[in-house]
Amino acid sequence: MKGWDYSPALESTSHVEIKKRYELYINGEWVKPASKKYFKTINPANEEVLAEVAHANEKDVDKAVKAARKAYDEVWSKISPAERAKYIFRIARLMQERSREFAVVESLDAGKTIRESRDVDVPLACNHFFYHAGWADKLEFAFPNRKIESIGVAGQIIPWNFPLLMAAWKIAPALATGNTVVLKPAETTPLTALKLAEIIHDSGLPPGVVNIVTGYGDTGAAIVNHKDVDKIAFTGSTGVGKIIQKAIAGTNKKATLELGGKSANIIMDDAPIDQAVEGVINGIFFNQGHVCCAGSRLFIQEGVVDTVIEKLKHRMKSLIVGNPLDKNTDIGAINSKEQLDIINGYLKIGEKEGAEMYQSPCDLPSSGYYCPPTLVMNLAQSSRLVQEEIFGPVLAIQTFRTIDEVIQKANNTPYGLAAGVWTDKGSRIFNLTTKLRAGVIWANTYNKFDPTSPFGGYKESGFGREGGLHGLEGYLKMN
Repeated sequence: MKGWDYSPALESTSHVEIKKRYELYINGEWVKPASKKYFKTINPANEEVLAEVAHANEKDVDKAVKAARKAYDEVWSKISPAERAKYIFRIARLMQERSREFAVVESLDAGKTIRESRDVDVPLACNHFFYHAGWADKLEFAFPNRKIESIGVAGQIIPWNFPLLMAAWKIAPALATGNTVVLKPAETTPLTALKLAEIIHDSGLPPGVVNIVTGYGDTGAAIVNHKDVDKIAFTGSTGVGKIIQKAIAGTNKKATLELGGKSANIIMDDAPIDQAVEGVINGIFFNQGHVCCAGSRLFIQEGVVDTVIEKLKHRMKSLIVGNPLDKNTDIGAINSKEQLDIINGYLKIGEKEGAEMYQSPCDLPSSGYYCPPTLVMNLAQSSRLVQEEIFGPVLAIQTFRTIDEVIQKANNTPYGLAAGVWTDKGSRIFNLTTKLRAGVIWANTYNKFDPTSPFGGYKESGFGREGGLHGLEGYLKMN
């Protein structure tokens, strides 16, 4: 069985303006980089150049940090919390008004489907600004009987998998708690952050409160190592997170690190199977496996293994891989050639290890970076496909007999970001949630996010929380 043949339903791009060249947004102005260098950002769906983007060097970062420090000292730390709230709320409203534009730009630059950008990324990003606007003048109620102060200048570095949402996760709580910001988006997905800079500018936010500098790893390193940055907030790989930890060791810089994951999705023998299968598909394939908390390890209790795998394969046959701007598309493009090469490298490792593989029989576009959804079975617990983050639409499947066995297997990775449990019994849910070492655990659902709920990990998945009341703490000094 192959899926239905649908006529293309392309989202219009006529309302979107992407400039040929983007400068750095520093101190409320668009400024040319001191490096005089620019790099290209590519549409991964067709490999066409979308825009040229400024490459910030140490001088540019220093300029941005000085602007943030001046804005903090002279304006942002002095105005009333209620005034701060008004600016944050205004940013949220302006984002809502331009939500269609943001969704299309996100899909063009990141390769994710327009359905995901339109229905998940952009609304959630707006909601984070709305939510934190509400907290700005209520911090004394959030942390009663404690003396609270803002930190100062926050250096923030975000990844390519959720470019706009990660920017909102970082900027909104920083502003709500009275800090100023220097943010660097990922080099492969800078456009929605630069669009957000346009919104911030239009909101009338005082110059220097938010500065957005684009570039590669050297730009991020300049932010991390700058002596006048008080806090580092980073979302990305565990390897880079460790480098950041070493760089700030011995300094007074605070840090929040949200790093890699190899999250377990557990289907018990009493689970609602059809619901669980759809949750597994949503947890790994609809987002191309690009969510750091993607349910990339599936554990199935032995009594229902054959049924679950048969239903998974049947559902995978109907998935459409293709143009991210087509509303029929279920799985868009891999973000970059480098990432696609990494995914294919892991698939070759699986072949060498003798794993059984199943890929859905879908037609891939002739240009762009695409990978069909893949099941990998008969894996040892020590397999690299079980232990390491692949960041692609690859699902490693293992079986288990007892609850104690699955707890041991699920916890047996260096990561601890998220997990999912599918069962009909509340007692099993509560038992597993107390024993799984993961920051977020979903029950009979997967990949549900809310600004009121904190998100973060254990072990090599990082420390600190983003979102909710807990997320505010990372941007405050408290006594």
